Amino acid sequence: MSAFLASGQAVDCILAVLLVEILVVGLRRGGCGAGQRLISMIIAALPGGCLLLALKAALSGAGPMWVGIWLALSFPTHLADLWRRPP
Repeated sequence: MSAFLASGQAVDCILAVLLVEILVVGLRRGGCGAGQRLISMIIAALPGGCLLLALKAALSGAGPMWVGIWLALSFPTHLADLWRRPP
């Protein structure tokens, strides 16, 4: 179990579940707003996905540059998510 966590495979599973959740919830209801809802859900999930990828980079020993890149990408995606949400 600790090898599963330390290798970053747990992060892969979490990202897969996140992707399935976005697809299931975003496409669950048809209609003219399904595409817009799916885009909103993707933008809302991007900051968390970037943080998970930073965690995976740190766990798998990818180097501090990759951890920094994913952490840096999480901030503008978070701002984009905040900008799209209604006040």
